[in-house]
Amino acid sequence: MPDDTEHTSTDGRWEPPALAGSVAVVTGGSRGVGRGVALALGDAGATVYVTGRSTRADGRTEGLPGTVDDTADEVTRRGGRGIAVRCDHHDDAQVAALFARIATEQDGRLDLLVNNAWSGYERSDEARFDAPFWQQPMWRYDAYAASVRAQFTASRHAVELMLPRDAGLLVTISYTDGDTYLGQAAYDMFKAASDRLSRAMAGDLRKTKITSVGLHPGFVRTERVEAAWSALGSGPAAVVHSAEYVGRAIAHLLADPSVREESGQVLACGDLAQRYGFSDVDGRRPRRSSWRA
Repeated sequence: MPDDTEHTSTDGRWEPPALAGSVAVVTGGSRGVGRGVALALGDAGATVYVTGRSTRADGRTEGLPGTVDDTADEVTRRGGRGIAVRCDHHDDAQVAALFARIATEQDGRLDLLVNNAWSGYERSDEARFDAPFWQQPMWRYDAYAASVRAQFTASRHAVELMLPRDAGLLVTISYTDGDTYLGQAAYDMFKAASDRLSRAMAGDLRKTKITSVGLHPGFVRTERVEAAWSALGSGPAAVVHSAEYVGRAIAHLLADPSVREESGQVLACGDLAQRYGFSDVDGRRPRRSSWRA
């Protein structure tokens, strides 16, 4: 498969938009895409509430590297303000407490919610990801369903903070590709549901200036991907991109004064890289859907 990327620089240097004063929530920020998004927002100077279940005090999910504390510290080191919050987004009371805290600490201001937290990748040794649906454990189905519910719940609380200022951006991370089957029935269905949720929320928000979009990364180099692929470099892994590529896309969306025009759309990181002129951390610019084999 050809490497469908542009090589825009040698070191991936990036001139982030100025987001000082902006307040963001990134769910599932201990590692993976959430961590990359939080770090890019830190580069841009934002205040970022990094949420997740992995903490230094309570331990890490499945022993994978990364905690909300680690991510928040790195956000601050990069020039933003990182605030770590342990939050299980399947627990409504914890989610409500998170947004109540933000309302108090930020005088009610919230500019961005990134719906990134997603369950169902755990316990991967119990059943193949691509096993047919009749061989899939129901706990995996339930985890995906709970993930979409968590996106819905976080968005409800976020909008309540955004409405008084009539401004804000909801970004729901998904991973679909039109009619291409994603290799597992439940995963395919619930990722499509995330896209539909972002569109539906935009419909309800149409009389406001709050924007809701879906966002599709390509094939992202995360801790789980690194564990699964012992040697990146063939098939879709040949064009894998970093999690910060996703974060750079979101930072530019938040800074774009015309982002309201995108409400209801499902966007791709590669397309946004072309539009805003940024590259990945290694200087490459993977195009839309270049992860496909």
